Amino acid sequence: MTYDIDELAAAAPDAVSRTAEVRDTGEGDVFVSASLSQTYPTDPADLWDAVTNAERLPRWFAPVHGDLELGGRFQVEGNAGGTVLECEAPHRYLVSWEIMGGASKVEVTVTPDGDGARLTLTHFGDNARDFYEQFGPGATGVGWDLGLLGLAAYLTTGQDRPEDAEAFFATATAKSFVAASAKKWAEATAAAGVPQEQARAQGERTAAFFSGS
Repeated sequence: MTYDIDELAAAAPDAVSRTAEVRDTGEGDVFVSASLSQTYPTDPADLWDAVTNAERLPRWFAPVHGDLELGGRFQVEGNAGGTVLECEAPHRYLVSWEIMGGASKVEVTVTPDGDGARLTLTHFGDNARDFYEQFGPGATGVGWDLGLLGLAAYLTTGQDRPEDAEAFFATATAKSFVAASAKKWAEATAAAGVPQEQARAQGERTAAFFSGS
């Protein structure tokens, strides 16, 4: 199926609520939290299944291997691995997120929201100072925005994520989405107390990184 989601991608940045938290740990690192929340046209049980079922995760996110039960280890293909630290099915789970020697955590909650269901994802942990100063919370946030775009496409249109991610990132649709997402994260970063010019520059560097420019 053709991954033709121009209209969805154009609307997606405004469909997601974003909050950021930045806190100097005083130990050389910077604590960063990026939280995203979006409502989908489905019920909470189906949304929970979409974000926990190993057979459905590849359709919008990526193949995930391992044990997705409490205490189990998992590996996202081509991405992070971790452990399921907490699980309160069908409402909430918390996992560790381990990649390239770094460790953080991701919390996902599913709640009813009118006729739909709301997903809230929060990725938090300590960032190396130089990495934070370059990209800010958007480095994490834009990546998850892309994930939620895939989830929205899957739940709204039934379309799977593009098989050729590199080709998708080269499209005008993807570049426009990344630019809009990075700008939204710059706004959320400034709202968290980071000087506006610093947040704006971090957003521009994040957009350039994700768009390959």
